[in-house]
Order: sequence, then structure tokens, then C-alpha cells
Amino acid sequence: MNKKIVVFAPHPDDETLGCGGTIAKKLSEGYEVLIVILTDGRYAFLKMQGISSDPTPEELKEIRKEEVKRATKILGISPQNLLFLDFEDGSLEKNEEKVTKIITKIIKENMPEEVYFPYEKDVHPDHRATNRAVRSAIKQLGLPIKKYQYSITQKFSRVGPIIDRILNLFKHNIIYVDISEFFSMKEKAVKEFKSEIAVISKKQKAPLMADIRPFLKKEEMFYVDK
Repeated sequence: MNKKIVVFAPHPDDETLGCGGTIAKKLSEGYEVLIVILTDGRYAFLKMQGISSDPTPEELKEIRKEEVKRATKILGISPQNLLFLDFEDGSLEKNEEKVTKIITKIIKENMPEEVYFPYEKDVHPDHRATNRAVRSAIKQLGLPIKKYQYSITQKFSRVGPIIDRILNLFKHNIIYVDISEFFSMKEKAVKEFKSEIAVISKKQKAPLMADIRPFLKKEEMFYVDK
């Protein structure tokens, strides 16, 4: 029986940006990887740039779903191992109890050795709700699962990572995974998210994501529970 890991992504892109290289590496080591996308990401343009048409939220939902399908295929994920929960973007806090029940069921059915999910200090409320739901599910099940948190954007994005690294000198709760062998694969996968890294609307003055370089490094960093 294959060893399994489950990656929980609040939005269609977090899995690739946060741990795309590690996903590819784990697959090469014989792990089965299940990726769970919790929300549809429909409001990214509306919330970040005030754009409600070209594309509409419903159109963006479909665009982002297709992007994550292509990106994860590049990483080596088969379609049956990509699960969409289709919660509305931004709704995880108000649906947290339901989300936790679904996550508990997924973990119980798959019995992974490791789970990957967003960092508790990430700025987006969907990320923090995902963190709480995953932690709650694992606690309820009482399973000895290794927990790896990836960070997309911390609440205090400039000083937060620096403070965490200083604290790590004492806690030893940060690890770095060498993904140099899979770097080009991750880079190619990240570039499938055209709706974020390119201008795709006449109403845009700039891409949603100004700089993808922080996510394109030869190491991926994770916060781990000791």
C-alpha cells in the first residue's frame, strides 16, 4: 500500500505556490498525493482590484479551476487525486464546522502519514480557517500525523518571517525541503496561473500577483509541530 500525504489548499494555487516542489518530490519518492482545494477562488479580482466583470466571479471560478488542473498535472498529480470542495471564496470561517467535518472524513479515509496546510499566521481568513479545521480534524481522530504548514502571505509580511526565524533558533520548528531537482517543474506549474501573474482583463492595470519570485526558490519552508 502506498504511503500517502494530503495537501489542503484554501484556494486554487496555494498548493503549487506553497509546496509544489515538495509535492513533486514526494511523488518521486513513491508517495500518493491527494490535493484538496477548499474554495473556488472566485472573488480574487473583485477583492483585490474591484473588478466584477471581464471576468465575472463565476467566470474566474472556472478559469482558476482549469489553471490548477493544468498546474497540478505538471507536478504529477492525476485528476482523481485532485479534489474540489467548491466552497465559495471567503466563506470558510462561517462554514468552519462543516469544513472540519469534511476534512475529518478525508483524513480518516486516506490515513496520510503527512498533511500540508496553510500557516496559522497567514493573512487571508480562509487560510487561517483551513489551519484550524485541519488541526481540529487531526486532534479529533487522534492520529500520529506529521503536520507541515506552508506560508503564502503572513499577516505581518515584512517582519513576520524574520521574527519566526529568530524564534526558530529556540523552537527548531522550521524545516527547509530541497526542491532543486524539481524547481523547473514547479516554475512551469506556477506559470499556469495566468489569471494571477499576467494581465488578462482590459480593466486591469497590473497582475494580481506582482512578484512570483518569493515562491520560486530552491528550498520550500515549512513550520512543523514538535
